[in-house]
Amino acid sequence: MRKVIAGVLLGLGSFLLVAALTVVLWGGTAVQKTPLDTDTLTNLSGTADKLNPATSEVESLQVKAASVTKADAELSSDDVVVFVSTTCLVIDDGDTPQCVDESDDRLVSASSDVFATNRNTAQAVNDPKYVPPSSEEKSGLVNKWPFDAQKKDYTYWDGMLGEAVDATYDGTETIEGLETYKYHVLIEDQPAEVVDGIEGVYSQDKYLWIDPTTGSIINQTQHEVRELEDGSTLLDMQLAFTDEQVEKNVAEAKDNGQLLGLLTTTLPLVGFIGGAIALLAGGFLMLRGRRDKTA
Repeated sequence: MRKVIAGVLLGLGSFLLVAALTVVLWGGTAVQKTPLDTDTLTNLSGTADKLNPATSEVESLQVKAASVTKADAELSSDDVVVFVSTTCLVIDDGDTPQCVDESDDRLVSASSDVFATNRNTAQAVNDPKYVPPSSEEKSGLVNKWPFDAQKKDYTYWDGMLGEAVDATYDGTETIEGLETYKYHVLIEDQPAEVVDGIEGVYSQDKYLWIDPTTGSIINQTQHEVRELEDGSTLLDMQLAFTDEQVEKNVAEAKDNGQLLGLLTTTLPLVGFIGGAIALLAGGFLMLRGRRDKTA
């Protein structure tokens, strides 16, 4: 009986050690991937000084934006995720829906996009296998940071300029108990197509707070300015995630971070410790049995 128990313990110990080693060497990368069932709605609100084309007057308005980002599992793969994203910016009169029709005067802008990113590094992917030829070629990070984000500068996609710009690391900040990394994107007086077919000057001062474990964006503030070449204002907007959106992002980041921690840290630790104990116990019983037999 002792021999049977020793054999079971030796087998269990070996299994636990091999499983823990497998998770350490391979499992982390396997689980640190953007889910293919991603379907998020991000809400922002703020103010904007906007040129009214009908009156040629700049009006001060309350605005809100909604961005829907959904993964296309059929077009995605084990390494790449394809996203369909729509964004709508509207004048908030207190009863404005998430988005309105083009004929509605409350519509400021609406856009849609298809893009692909690496599921682990979050870097843009431009392979025609994933994105249609009509999609704009992108570079850098697009809609999130990589898993295990670092305290360093990254390049972050800016749709107005059509290129990736520097996102400079700007320290850490705790939001509702979650430690985040803060990054700063600063674009000053760059020539750009500020309205379809109209060239002008574009500036952007944006801060992003990132959960380093999952790479998700927890909060975002931006001050965007679009001017005509003569310096007259088309849009001067300050926009940020709503308080409710930030609370939701924090809760999801904590849940996802705990799950990743369980899979990448707790389970390997249990495997190594439990496996070592089982091997020692099995070896002890096996050796004890041999000694008893010899005696």
